[in-house]
Amino acid sequence: MAPPPRRREGLESFMEGTVNNLKTGILMAGMIALLMAAGQVIGGTNGLLLGSILGLGMNFFMFFFSDKMVLRMYGAKVVTEQEAPELYRMVDRLRQRAGLPMPVVAVAAQDQPNAFATGRGPKHAVVAVTTGILRAMPQEELEGVIAHELAHIKNRDMLISTIAAGIAGVIGNLPWLLMFAGGSRDDDGRHPFADLALVILAPIAAMLIQFAISRQREFEADRVGAEILGRPLPLANALKRLDYMAQRIPMNVAPAAAPLAQVNPLAAMGGGWMKLFSTHPPTEERVARLEALALGR
Repeated sequence: MAPPPRRREGLESFMEGTVNNLKTGILMAGMIALLMAAGQVIGGTNGLLLGSILGLGMNFFMFFFSDKMVLRMYGAKVVTEQEAPELYRMVDRLRQRAGLPMPVVAVAAQDQPNAFATGRGPKHAVVAVTTGILRAMPQEELEGVIAHELAHIKNRDMLISTIAAGIAGVIGNLPWLLMFAGGSRDDDGRHPFADLALVILAPIAAMLIQFAISRQREFEADRVGAEILGRPLPLANALKRLDYMAQRIPMNVAPAAAPLAQVNPLAAMGGGWMKLFSTHPPTEERVARLEALALGR
C-alpha cells in the first residue's frame, strides 16, 4: 500500500536533501584531498603544512568578516523596521517558520532584481534584497526569494561556501606562496612534467569543485526554501522572473560577490559543458525541480 501523498512528498524531500548534502560532503572531501596533494607535490611536507595553515587562516578571516565585505561589494545598507516595515515583517514572519533568529535586513541600491544572504551563522546572518526586486517582484514571489535566502542561513551555506572558496584560493596561489616561503619537495624523484601538470591543473580542478559545491547548495536552498514557504511554485516563478531580468538589467557588483546572489547577476548561463563553470545551476533545471516538488514527483 502506497503511503499517503503528503507523507510520500515529505519522504522524497528528505531523500533529496540527504542526497544533496552527501554530494556536498563528497565534493568538499575531494577539494581537501586536492589541497593536500598539491601542497605535498609542490612543496613536500612544508608545502602541505603551509597550504593547510594558509587555508585555515584565510577561512578564519573570511568567516568573520565576509558579511561586511559582501555588503560593501553590493552597496547594501542595513535597514530598520521603521525604514522598511513591510520587508522587515516579511523576513520576520518567514524566519519564524524556518526556526531561525531574526537576521539583519539590508537593501542594496541596485536596479536589477536580486537577493543574497551572508554572515557567519544563523545568529550573525544578513538577508539583503535590491531595490529592483522590491519594485518588480509580486509579494508571493518575493516571499519565495526570502525563503530561499533563509534556507541558505539554515543550511549554513555561507560557511560551506567560505571554506570552499578559501581552499580553492590557496590551491590556486600555492606555487607562488611556496616560492616566496622557500618551500621545497621532499621527493626529488618525481617527474617534473607531472609536477608541472599538477601545478596547472590543480587550481582548475579546485575551481570546478568549488562551482559544483555552489550549484549543489543552490538546489538544496531551493528545496528547503520551498519547505519554509510551504509551497514551491512562488519560488519557481520568482526564479524565472529573476533570470529574465538579470539578462536585461546590469548590476554593478564585484565578480567575487556575484555567486552569493539568488541568480548570477553578471552573466547568463550556457548549456552543455559550460554548466561546469557556473556557480548556479541552470534556472530551467531549478524551476523543473520545484515544479516536480509541487506535483509530488
